[in-house]
Amino acid sequence: MLQEMVGSDLLVALAHSYEEDPGQFVSLPRIILDSSAARMAVAEMRNEGYLEEQIRGVVRLTPRGYKAYKS
Repeated sequence: MLQEMVGSDLLVALAHSYEEDPGQFVSLPRIILDSSAARMAVAEMRNEGYLEEQIRGVVRLTPRGYKAYKS
């Protein structure tokens, strides 16, 4: 449940960033990197193709992820 909440909050934040600049990567805050639930949410979204990770903790939403957010 916590993982789902973190994932949805992260998806909203990444969607706002995507709307500003779809090509921009975002550095995740330290609190997310330190949370196992948040890391699992990031891994799940990455595996589903909703986000891509440049390096650990630096991510951006994919067009697929943005479409999922909008629906």
